[in-house]
Amino acid sequence: MSETGKSSLFPTYARYPITLVKGEGSRLWDDTGKEYIDLMSGIAVANLGHAPKEVKEQLVQQLDQLWHVSNLFHIPNQEKLASLLTDNSCADAVFFCSTGAEANEAAIKLARRYNQKVLNNGRYEIITFNMSFHGRTLATLTATGQDKVKEGFHPLPEGFVYAPYNDIEAVRSLVNDKTCAIMLEMVQGEGGVLPADPEFVKQLAALCKQEGLLLIADEIQTGVGRTGKLFAYEHYGVEPDIFTLAKGLGGGFPIGAMLGKAFLAEGFSAGSHGSTFGGTPIATAAGFAAVDTILAQKLPERAAELGEYTIKKLESKLAGNPLIAKIRGIGLLIGIECTQPAGEIISEIHKRGVLVIPAGPNVIRLVPALNIPQEDLDQGLDVLCAVLAEKASTISSI
Repeated sequence: MSETGKSSLFPTYARYPITLVKGEGSRLWDDTGKEYIDLMSGIAVANLGHAPKEVKEQLVQQLDQLWHVSNLFHIPNQEKLASLLTDNSCADAVFFCSTGAEANEAAIKLARRYNQKVLNNGRYEIITFNMSFHGRTLATLTATGQDKVKEGFHPLPEGFVYAPYNDIEAVRSLVNDKTCAIMLEMVQGEGGVLPADPEFVKQLAALCKQEGLLLIADEIQTGVGRTGKLFAYEHYGVEPDIFTLAKGLGGGFPIGAMLGKAFLAEGFSAGSHGSTFGGTPIATAAGFAAVDTILAQKLPERAAELGEYTIKKLESKLAGNPLIAKIRGIGLLIGIECTQPAGEIISEIHKRGVLVIPAGPNVIRLVPALNIPQEDLDQGLDVLCAVLAEKASTISSI
């Protein structure tokens, strides 16, 4: 706050009236000392909970050695993390950056440049999907299939067209001699926690192969164990040519990555792309520690088990509740679709000491840490269900 008591920040966020100052595991505390159970993990970022010791130890060690040197020099931690990621995925090469938007921007640039500089076909158009979300840069917000994020930012870059999600014929109708790639989230997070239909994804991959298009998977929210696999594309039996990571990649430390198949390396030759803060020694130390821990502790498998448990518990406790339209999700990325706007419900859940977030106006989103203790999860779900029951009884009594 400034001396006048007014915030010096741009008002870009509609913030909840909570100031969080401390976190440990799946618990958070505000500036009044109130304790919360965290079922949001910083929007799927704190996959190992808050201040995980495995990541903290590596960060402290790296802080004592080297912080930043520039990508003009070799950075051993980059090689370690890149090898860990490629050894456990379909990718062969990694580009490190700092955010999910940067990772998606890199994917867009690589798709265009590979077509224009390697294949020499001049293609540049990318098909994305209605209700998708890919970031806040000009290119990634244009790729996003939601008009609300584009208001006031025109003119927008050309080169993006949009199809209905899970509609393969609509996608086919958009393919032309300018199309270079198709980009999708395997689960639309911001769009309402909407999983892709398995048959649709398989048909999409076949269409890309048939038409010579690149398949790009935006795994910013779904990646690094969130859905019950290390990467969400593994559920669908396909291999994207490019996929992107951020959020859970650094255990709470900011880092992003764009991964791709070996044949694409020619598209990103020296000098074609870069990032000053991409893959610093500190960021990649955190990333290696986070991914290594998630693999060693088999947290994707735990996310699959806890996700199934959570959905069954919610379906049981919320059965017959007129506020509930649908419960859906995969792993520990779960959405509770309500029959009315969920804002007031979420605020009441916060007041009861449990933190959840929306996914669109009507959906309550649950994205707890992959290692959340069972008792924390149960306590949080009980509070959530109690609030929904009370809200439903209020409506029925009117």
